[in-house]
Amino acid sequence: MIAVDTNILVYSHRSDSPFHDRAERVVRQLVEGGTRWALPWPCIHEFVANVTNARIYKAPTPLELAVQQTSQWLGSPAVRLLAEEEGYWDALAALLRSSQVTGAKVHDARIAALCIAHGVAELWTADRDFNRFAAIKTANPLVEGSRG
Repeated sequence: MIAVDTNILVYSHRSDSPFHDRAERVVRQLVEGGTRWALPWPCIHEFVANVTNARIYKAPTPLELAVQQTSQWLGSPAVRLLAEEEGYWDALAALLRSSQVTGAKVHDARIAALCIAHGVAELWTADRDFNRFAAIKTANPLVEGSRG
């Protein structure tokens, strides 16, 4: 199962992103395809927070459009939502110890731990910071010749 990080969601939604076309294509393939894929809840929250933020975008996405976009992704019959369940804390604690991340990077560890706890095979992200977590395989689907 593939999980999708916030940045891929943002790029697929924001037409002003230089990565929009490729991101939109790979996310659409997941949403419309029959292969099981996943969205960590923290990525959904971060997506809405980022695209509606006037400090990030001169013309932020109106809240209703961000909610509609999220609902479209959540309506995919193949999507699985990743939330904290039994085993999550053990995965997070192990990642924190092995990577020694602190501060804001704990958010990335949280996403990685959710993926590990739910048996995700690969996290699609454009954020190289996830490379510090050896326990989760990552791929950037926006790079030509890679997955997606």
